[in-house]
Amino acid sequence: MKLTGNTIFITGGTSGIGRSLAEAFHQRGNKVIVAGRRKALLDEVAKANPGIDTIELDIADGAQIQQVARQLIAKYPALNVVINNAGIMPFDDAGGALDDAQAVHLINTNLLGPVRLSAALVEHLKQQRESYIINNSSVLAYVPLASTALYSATKAALHSYSMSQRFMLRDTSVRVLEIAPPWVDTDLVHKSGDPRAMPLDAFIAETMDKLATATTEVLVGVAQPLRDNAGPNEHAFVDQFNLSLRDNPIPVA
Repeated sequence: MKLTGNTIFITGGTSGIGRSLAEAFHQRGNKVIVAGRRKALLDEVAKANPGIDTIELDIADGAQIQQVARQLIAKYPALNVVINNAGIMPFDDAGGALDDAQAVHLINTNLLGPVRLSAALVEHLKQQRESYIINNSSVLAYVPLASTALYSATKAALHSYSMSQRFMLRDTSVRVLEIAPPWVDTDLVHKSGDPRAMPLDAFIAETMDKLATATTEVLVGVAQPLRDNAGPNEHAFVDQFNLSLRDNPIPVA
């Protein structure tokens, strides 16, 4: 995709990957609009990056998505890139009791949020000469982390949805890209400096480089082996992956 001259709306843009992507696009001369739930954090992003606009949005709220979509179309008629980045990653127990409220909120945020937002803006995107929907999934879509089983499942679902979305939009001006990050050192779970996590700056630099020529998926180098594992013989790798993290768990506090 062209990395300059776009009008870009990105959800979950007040921290981590979302904020860093927003800033990287802003620095390349794009008009960037960042969405998030907390006004104080949005104000902080805007203050640190003059020219970035902000809008409050709870991506789990379907009615609010419709309202924000109408505002975006009215205020930014050149909008041509939507980045579905917002997400949450609670831990759960696929072998135990279900926290039903947490599960519903997770699915509303990680899966229905991107689906609803894309649907609310897709007809507008079709009117642009060149436009993109970019869905931020995870390598856990291919190799699930058992301690975040439902999170991993929502990312697998988003990967599947992205493929269907790409096919259905194939004869329009809208291209669908999927970014599948590895473990990146952000505060999604707990920013810890763990050496197993990819530094955020390195992830953003490589991702931006790959976005320039991407047609389907955007995978940094360290993510490729996990992407390649999917298939009929994937089970042993998934077990080994989860056993290694059981013995040396991800820090959560």
